[in-house]
Amino acid sequence: MKREQVKQLADDALNTLAEALEQGKSEALTDYLAMVAKFHQYSFRNIMLIASQRPDACRVAGFNTWRKLGRFVKKGEKGIVIIAPMVFKKQDAESGSDEEGRRLWFRAAYVFDVSQTDGEPLPEPGTVSGDPAGYAERLKAFIAVQGIRLEYADTLGGADGRSHGGRIELLKGLTPAAEFSTLAHELAHEMMHHGEKRDGSTRTSRETEAEAVAFVVCRAIGLETSTAAQDYIQFHDGNTETLAAALDRIQHTAAAIIEAVTEEPQTDAQAA
Repeated sequence: MKREQVKQLADDALNTLAEALEQGKSEALTDYLAMVAKFHQYSFRNIMLIASQRPDACRVAGFNTWRKLGRFVKKGEKGIVIIAPMVFKKQDAESGSDEEGRRLWFRAAYVFDVSQTDGEPLPEPGTVSGDPAGYAERLKAFIAVQGIRLEYADTLGGADGRSHGGRIELLKGLTPAAEFSTLAHELAHEMMHHGEKRDGSTRTSRETEAEAVAFVVCRAIGLETSTAAQDYIQFHDGNTETLAAALDRIQHTAAAIIEAVTEEPQTDAQAA
């Protein structure tokens, strides 16, 4: 693909993304955020307790919360023990007031991971679909040429991928399209957000830039992106202003990746 074609493709894709962001949150993201609001935030101690009992847990909630979400704990499933605080009021015998003398106690409570439940599917933001075919192997080859190690993990704490600066971790079991999109996203982080390049940036700007790059690259090879990039960026508080502030950087990074994955391998005759 010629450089002029790549630039035009990136421009068109970024204009499409900007228009989607202007329209606000998609219905899929709105439903997902409403669901997330029903989940409790757990303390560090409880997170450690959950991890020690069920390392592969990705989304946990109590029995009643799962029922409200239209899901039910499977028969025979063993609950994950956490510590739940309880506040008791100790009434003052003379004044009758219970404003003073509050006491905090703790009790054992049980939560269950989503894998321990059955029922209605949980809302999810948009996802990437399609077949990346040979482009996936070219992307992995390009990552290797950059001196970046690619590793696979059974769990990444709810994430599909992570960038560590010279090393990318990818969750096992992703669909081919999701794997390609995640690799493009994490590669963008590697190319744009480590070392001195990270200085002065925010998490919102970094995630907006990386997902915009992944969006452009996925569109370039013909994957169906749905509302995936829009949902991801808005979930991380990104918007059209965040996108506009980094258009040149996004376009430059996306173009480099597109050229790498669309370059036809040379035959022996061509190389001679």
